[in-house]
Amino acid sequence: MKQYYEGIGRRKEASARVRIMEGEGNFVVNAKPAQEFFSRIGDYDNAIAPLKAAGEDLSKFDISVLVKGGGVTGQTDAVKLGLARALVKWNPDLRTVMRRGGFLTRDARIKERKKPGLKRARKAPTYTKR
Repeated sequence: MKQYYEGIGRRKEASARVRIMEGEGNFVVNAKPAQEFFSRIGDYDNAIAPLKAAGEDLSKFDISVLVKGGGVTGQTDAVKLGLARALVKWNPDLRTVMRRGGFLTRDARIKERKKPGLKRARKAPTYTKR
């Protein structure tokens, strides 16, 4: 059994468990090839951005991801954070590079709750004078 390094990434309601190990470049997300899973333009590139920032080649690692909850953007950003955390476990020297690139900062923005008397979190009903 090969040694793997794990990182957990979260964004909004999405949670991703990313495992990296030395291998031949397989990138699998929820048992699908990553290119197929991240079908929107730019999502795949966004997900592997920490690898590019580290100057590492994708063909050097086997990456396995289990992602649950949230939407497409939340899942992509969760994978990005998880991958960055896993790379830092693999090589602690990458911490400054990841921090500088903003890959280790968890985006804490979440959906705001609906308030009573309003239609949504902040949208008020139309005011009528008469």
